[in-house]
Order: sequence, then structure tokens, then C-alpha cells
Amino acid sequence: MMSRRSLLSAAALSSLAAACSPLGALNGLNTLTPGDGQVRRVVDAAAFGTDPRQTLEIWAPKGVTAKLPVIVFFYGGSWNSGSRDGYGFAAKALAAKGFVVVLPDYRLVPQVRWPAFVEDGAAAMTWVAANIAAHGGDPTRVAVMGHSAGAHIALLLALDRRWGVADTIKAAVGLAGPADFLPFVAGGAADAALGKAADLQDTQPIHFARKDAPPLLLLHGDGDTTVLPRNSQRLANAINDMGGRAEVRIYPDVGHIGILLALSKPFRGKANALTDTSNFLLAALTP
Repeated sequence: MMSRRSLLSAAALSSLAAACSPLGALNGLNTLTPGDGQVRRVVDAAAFGTDPRQTLEIWAPKGVTAKLPVIVFFYGGSWNSGSRDGYGFAAKALAAKGFVVVLPDYRLVPQVRWPAFVEDGAAAMTWVAANIAAHGGDPTRVAVMGHSAGAHIALLLALDRRWGVADTIKAAVGLAGPADFLPFVAGGAADAALGKAADLQDTQPIHFARKDAPPLLLLHGDGDTTVLPRNSQRLANAINDMGGRAEVRIYPDVGHIGILLALSKPFRGKANALTDTSNFLLAALTP
């Protein structure tokens, strides 16, 4: 649940141009840093719904001909902020590892409340199933991934069958994902986004832990004070206790934003999030 305050205070971004947004500056710095070449954006602003926020873009290795595994990446922002325009660095990093990467936007608070952003995630997944083959992706090998509030959306789509897409998701990766975070802080971002749900348990990914869940990789930093690492640990324990498969990686001295920055070239040394994600998904999505 990525607040603007936490973005601006991140030490890794303090030297970036003050006139730019933090993620915009990171994208610029990422572009100037060598590596992650031979990828391109193959789709921009494809609509999966009628609202202006219901659009997506796709990144893929250049010259892709084979049907590659697919990652649908949901960004964070406390369910009330964010745009796919800021996350090219993440899409490029994952595409360079051999994936077709989909970046959806979704509707935000205060325009909507629970469950509209999860419904948008499901609609994006439905679009992917119908269209990704035309852009080099294999619709039978699709994973979801997200950071913070985006991880919350990704995990719900993978675990809760009511959204209609769980059985099309073959693996899931959460970066600093809120999975077991009741009760909400009164007046906080989660309360504003989720607090009017008829049953608050329905907002919690851990409530839908099941033995036959797709394999999960849950990544967290031990310095995260925004979404505590116990969220990942408790969800993994619940899945594994049922006989399913969930792995946890806890990175030392990494905070809530740091684990996201670790996908970018300038800050990749902070944690092995990109390598761990790539290795896990390549194995999980092998035919």
C-alpha cells in the first residue's frame, strides 16, 4: 500500500530529480542504466472495459515468435493512486527474463470502493486469456504478480474463485503483499478502500487459502513497516499447512518501497527479487 509520503522519503530516490515524480524519475534513471535490452512495448492502452482506467499495456522480448509465459503485474498505491505509466522499469525487467508482461490500470478510490479494483483485475485477466496469444504469450501459462495493494489484488484473483479467473492462474508472486491485515486502522487507506465490504473476511487473501491454490512466492523485506512481513509468513503457513505450495523470501534491510525498487536496474543489488521471481515462475510455468 504505497503512499506518496513513503515514496518521497525513500533514501534510494533522494538523489533523483526533484521536479519529477519518483517513479517517473526512476523510469528515466532505469533507462539510462545498461541492461534489460531487447524488449519493447508491443501494446499500449488496450481497453478491457469502458472506463478510462480500464486499459493495459504489454511488454515482450523483441522478435518473440514462440509462445512465452505471461506475467500480469498489478502495481500498488493504497488502492487510491498509481498508473501503469510509472512501472515500465518492472515490465522491462521481467520481459528481459523471457516473459510477456501485462501492466493493467484499474479504478481507484475515491472513484470506486471494494470490490471494483478486484473486478477490474479479473476483467484484465479475461482480456489476457482471449488476446495474449496474438502478442507472443501463452494463455495456458499465466501468472499474476503485484506490489503492495497490487499484490493484494493479485493474490485475491489467484485464491478466491468467485472472481472467475483463479483456475486460469498457474502461479502468483506477491511483493510486500497485504494478506492478513484485519482490523483496519480507522480512517486509513485500507479502511477507505475495503471497510464497507459486507464481510471484511472477503477482503483478506488468507481467508481463501486452499490446498489446490497455484504455487505462491511471497517476497518481503524485514524492514517493511507499512505491510508487515507476517502477512506473507501467515499466508504461506496457511497454504502449506493445507498441503499446498507457498514459498517466502525475507530480504534483510529492505523496506516497503525497496523491494519494488529492487526490480529496477539501479537498485537491483538491494534484493534478489527479480532473480527469485524469474526462477520461480519459469519453473512453475514450465509446460
